[in-house]
Amino acid sequence: MAPVGTEPKKNLFINGSWIEAKQYVSLTSPYDGEVIAEIPSATEEEVNKAIETAYGARETMAKMPAHKRASILENLANLLETRKGEAARIIALEAAKPITTAKAEVDRTIQTYKFAAEEAKRIHGETVPLDAAPDGENRVAFTIREPIGVIGAITPFNFPMNLVAHKVGPAIASGNTIVLKPASQTPLSSFFLAELLQEAGMPIGAFNVVTGSGRSVGDQIVSDERVAMITFTGSPAVGIGIRNKAGLKRVTLELGSNAAAIIDEGVNLDKVISRCVGGAFAFQGQVCISLQRVYVHENEYERFVEKFVETTKQLNIGDPLDPKTDVSALISKGDVKRALDWIEEAKQDGAEIVVGGNAEGNILLPTVLLNVDPSQKVSCQEVFAPIVLINKVSSIDEAIDLVNDSRYGLQAGVYTGNVATAFDAVEKLHVGGVIINDIPTFRVDNMPYGGVKESGFGREGIKYAVEEMTEMKLAVFNRN
Repeated sequence: MAPVGTEPKKNLFINGSWIEAKQYVSLTSPYDGEVIAEIPSATEEEVNKAIETAYGARETMAKMPAHKRASILENLANLLETRKGEAARIIALEAAKPITTAKAEVDRTIQTYKFAAEEAKRIHGETVPLDAAPDGENRVAFTIREPIGVIGAITPFNFPMNLVAHKVGPAIASGNTIVLKPASQTPLSSFFLAELLQEAGMPIGAFNVVTGSGRSVGDQIVSDERVAMITFTGSPAVGIGIRNKAGLKRVTLELGSNAAAIIDEGVNLDKVISRCVGGAFAFQGQVCISLQRVYVHENEYERFVEKFVETTKQLNIGDPLDPKTDVSALISKGDVKRALDWIEEAKQDGAEIVVGGNAEGNILLPTVLLNVDPSQKVSCQEVFAPIVLINKVSSIDEAIDLVNDSRYGLQAGVYTGNVATAFDAVEKLHVGGVIINDIPTFRVDNMPYGGVKESGFGREGIKYAVEEMTEMKLAVFNRN
């Protein structure tokens, strides 16, 4: 098979074969609108075939020894390493992710599959001291973890390889089969993965890729009783809908955020600024933990704003395939319009635009807003665009209250030189992760990752996802 991205027409990947679909749609570049490929739009019959195939292969995967599951994942990581330039180009083309950022995503994806290979060998239970109870004398008990069956993975556009890896990697490690529905804008990365998994030794039928709209393909995967678990990354509205339809299925939801950072007085701003600018504008702010809100102590506020604006103005805007580009096109024209509307609403309510605030084609220029009311959409909703607001606070407690005054709670960052302040922040911030002396955008791929409130529930990070994707079974031996 020719490398993905060189063919004008892609096919569904079902039961270890590339299947021509009945319907196709054109995939266009977010950057220049050019057609990249023709993508299958799976019918109900085709989705059913993928689920049926995964269901039929579940015993093969469940019985596969841990070392063989680990070997598949190791092979996959090695294959991706040899073709990582091609992989990064695919991401840049379909998502308009700047190529340098795309290369970093591929490197992380390789690490993620390596973590998954290691975790495949570490799935274990524990002994239970039954004789702690009088009726448990002369009894021995232990637990084991078993795969749950078919995993339905529904993935977003913003990390089309690494967020797929966070679902596919632990599913393989734990002996489950997979039906993957990638985001409509970024299917090429998943077809590329299917190609590599074939070569890596994945059993026929254990991994399937179906493309199409979430409303048809996604809903069918969610509602099919043969699918044991749904793992989804996307919007709260869709996530809530999935949970309502899933019944007794396991569900892991990662639903985004309006992530915030707190800057305490006395912080060395020269060490903070470039990191904050990167966290705000990397991949055009289309990151679940992108830095969207910054709360700066009043004694540091003026200097922070000055340095932040100066650094923002140095960002390079342009073609995602240019290695010098820092910020390129948003994923769709609709997102550009939405972001501009939100900026205008904030401006009408008294916000000050100190950088950006306008678009060039599909590129929304990096935008910095000051004095934004917390009720404005750019503050209280997930902006998912290169927009950051900076507000002044008189104390860290005030900042913590503002961070918590949100329907979301994924991660938050706190810069401080005071240990007591750091511990207070960890205790008081109502989020899934508190990052001390770094931005909320920090993530490495073996840490537990997930949120509270409308940021979802369940945890990713390979070890923690394996726990979500396995069932605990108890065995008790009576020696009386």
